[in-house]
Amino acid sequence: EVQLVDSGGASVQTGGSLRLTCATSSYLGSFGYVGWFRQAPGNEREGVAAIQPVGRMTYYSDSVKGRFTVSQGSAETTWYLQMNSLKPEDTAVYYCAATFAWSLATPLSPDSYRYWGQGTQVTVSS
Repeated sequence: EVQLVDSGGASVQTGGSLRLTCATSSYLGSFGYVGWFRQAPGNEREGVAAIQPVGRMTYYSDSVKGRFTVSQGSAETTWYLQMNSLKPEDTAVYYCAATFAWSLATPLSPDSYRYWGQGTQVTVSS
């Protein structure tokens, strides 16, 4: 089975930055997509960013475009979500997710992903 571990969440002030990390554990093969999602209390889980590791194509939600950047580490077993200009509205539990599917019609849909990290809390205060 595939295991993902996400980390890097913290409490920061408005305008601050954080880098979240998603790392693979034991798995076989390469992911088709790696995505980042968030869920605030009372809200549905929403996709914020995704990357197709082979082609390096990236996808972003309108709410984070221009502020967040998803990337792959040099080891190809680690992915990052760089979050800049953080706002209180970004407060949520953030999850990384992955799928072996090589083609996704909706890369930012939670239903597109099979494997999930445990979540890491990001809190942005004004």
